[in-house]
Amino acid sequence: MGLFDIFKGQFIDIVEWSDENPNILVHRFDRHNHEIKMGAKLIVRPGQKAIFVNEGRIADHFTPGTYTLHTKNLPILTSLLSLPYNFQSPFKAEVYFVRTTEQLNRKWGTATPVMMRDKEFGIIRLRARGNFSYRVGESNDLLARFVGARAEFSCDDIEGQMKAKVVSAISDALGELKIAALDLASMYNEIGGLLHKNLETVFVEQGFDLISFTVENISLPDEVNAAMDKRSSLGALNGVMGQYTQLQAADAMRAAADNSGGAGNMMGVLMGAQLGNTAGTSVQQSAATAPPPLPASKNYFIVLNGQQSGPFDIETLKIKAMSGEINSDTLVWCNGMSNWQPAGTVSEIAAIFARVPPPIPPQ
Repeated sequence: MGLFDIFKGQFIDIVEWSDENPNILVHRFDRHNHEIKMGAKLIVRPGQKAIFVNEGRIADHFTPGTYTLHTKNLPILTSLLSLPYNFQSPFKAEVYFVRTTEQLNRKWGTATPVMMRDKEFGIIRLRARGNFSYRVGESNDLLARFVGARAEFSCDDIEGQMKAKVVSAISDALGELKIAALDLASMYNEIGGLLHKNLETVFVEQGFDLISFTVENISLPDEVNAAMDKRSSLGALNGVMGQYTQLQAADAMRAAADNSGGAGNMMGVLMGAQLGNTAGTSVQQSAATAPPPLPASKNYFIVLNGQQSGPFDIETLKIKAMSGEINSDTLVWCNGMSNWQPAGTVSEIAAIFARVPPPIPPQ
């Protein structure tokens, strides 16, 4: 080995990013004057990808592995720099390492209440919270739109904008689903599914893939909760008032029977009769003022992924159609039907598909 070969070996670089901080999404390899020796070793660890950039123009991508850099595996950069074949001298380029692992359990919440129109309570303000996960996508949009000439780009730099998009999507989803305030707690999965579907395109436009989206809680205003508690108390009170009055009448009659005096007996009988009449009148008035029972609605079983699921009422089927979980070809059945039928052939269900918007056209 000659003296020139010894010095040449000392010039070979190792280009890598070993920082384990999970909050950093993009890191620019720090090199004096951005010079890299041809023949340098590029090490891309699992959960990373490396991108070469020349004067703001994105060039070659590298997936996890170890590479010896030369003109053959840098075709785009070689073309941009007009390098000759088997070029050996240092060349200038920026190398960005991008973390591709999934960012788990990222919290979201409504900093200010979200407005919703409810048939029973009118306009109400809701607060919601949950979590989501995402990762950097395959496109170059992240580098082009947000990173620029920055040396590092973190989760904190982008998640504020992500959460603003989430809050905006919540208002749209609640208006689209039209779920009653009393039923919100039982529909978290359906709300989360629709939000995930609506936000996927928004995340892709920013250079990210939305992996999961969960609604943990939707809280109602204190005054609505108080009204709901009062209504529940009144319902329970109306149900037991008649029994309570009859019990009081029975106790009065029993006390009068234990009294040996004739006048006492007569008074006890009259009081018992009066209380019994009052109880009967109270029960009759309660029955007269109570609304008639609601007509029973049909519940349908459906076939999802080859498995029977349900039964579901029409409102739940409408939500599943909005989220794309069912369509007019989904098989349905309910009591009175001789066999399974496509949902689009059942008049009561077919109407909901006429109100479902068509899929968003590809960008």
